[in-house]
Amino acid sequence: MRTADFDYQLPPELIAQHPPAERDAARMLVLDPSGGLVDRTVRELSQYLEPGDVLVLNDSRVLPARLIGRRRDGGEAEVLLLRPLPQGHSRWEALIRPARRLETGSQVTFENSALAVAIEARDGETATVRLDGVADPLSEVRRIGAMPTPPYIKERLVDPERYQTVYAREEGSAAAPTAGLHFTPELLAAVRDRGVRVAFVTLHVGLDTFRPVRVDDANKHRIHREWYRIDEASAGAINQAHGQGGRIIAVGTTCVRVLESAATDRGVTAGEGWTGLFILPGYRFRVVDAMLTNFHLPKSTLLMLVSAFAGRDRILAAYAAAIERRYRFYSFGDCMLIIR
Repeated sequence: MRTADFDYQLPPELIAQHPPAERDAARMLVLDPSGGLVDRTVRELSQYLEPGDVLVLNDSRVLPARLIGRRRDGGEAEVLLLRPLPQGHSRWEALIRPARRLETGSQVTFENSALAVAIEARDGETATVRLDGVADPLSEVRRIGAMPTPPYIKERLVDPERYQTVYAREEGSAAAPTAGLHFTPELLAAVRDRGVRVAFVTLHVGLDTFRPVRVDDANKHRIHREWYRIDEASAGAINQAHGQGGRIIAVGTTCVRVLESAATDRGVTAGEGWTGLFILPGYRFRVVDAMLTNFHLPKSTLLMLVSAFAGRDRILAAYAAAIERRYRFYSFGDCMLIIR
């Protein structure tokens, strides 16, 4: 399977640089089972849900883990904390830039902070780093860190909470589960009023959100593992719905990976762990019946996942239609509702 098979051309002006004024005012391109494409807004989502369905949301919260500091030679350096290592919150896996100037043993310091980041080991742009100089490094990261918005967003994020979902609870993501950014308390109330149950899972978004697929053969790409959890209540709601003919609607590719990682022949199993599930066309979905998802980067693992769910040709045709209809793309952009 060629990575080039998941490419498309996007006019730069369609990359959303800021969130919409109202979260649920985003446009929603509906791909129905007949192959049709319908223009809607996220506020109309509940019209596509039925009593007995379960809407699954990822409640991970983004850590403001983008640290901008200085190298010993005075040059600027960026450290993006991805996930803590087992020793606690003093050692992390991180992306470092410029990688060529941050060798093992080098250090990054920060204005108006005693925090220092020491580079312990290197693997390309990824490194193992140690947080030194303060008693509570995680609290200091929260104080001085910025939201890790993707590099294609050039405008400053005025309100950091707009890069969090309204239901975010457990801190740990290096990027937002962006399909959930469209939800408001009012939209969640409308979903529940429809007779739809809302279930929460947790997946802390990691490195593959930032890492492109660089190999020609997509099957040879090594996806980064991410930590997830699904509790007994959510697993029970999902399994009950499946047993009674209800549908499972995953909000975002992160929820898809949780549900399919926890899948059994009888539903899903509650628990927690690390998932390295890489979903490509040909994958047999066992849990997810519909998906709300944003538009994804070319040649990305996320575009491959939605292509596995709906078919590559169908997804690329939908993307072409979205471009023609001037939808906004990527993290702060519009979304698709894919119904199988």
